[in-house]
Amino acid sequence: MYVSAYKVKQFIIFLLRWIGNNLSIPFWVVGHIHLSLNVYEDIHEILSSFGMNILVGIGFWLEWRVYKKEGNEEEGSFRVEK
Repeated sequence: MYVSAYKVKQFIIFLLRWIGNNLSIPFWVVGHIHLSLNVYEDIHEILSSFGMNILVGIGFWLEWRVYKKEGNEEEGSFRVEK
């Protein structure tokens, strides 16, 4: 079965956006609780925490690109009406 490189790229982008949208709060909550209870002495813990935060950051960046493409970044779009 042949899967095109374009479909793989689209799936990876979808996966990163999904992680950024759905797992950011659990990653950060668990990470901060873990930080407050443990001292990072193991390189695996440090790398996994760093990696999860990088994944969520990439997901937010990809989502921001979609947000800008949809024209939501016009002046005054963040203004709160009184």
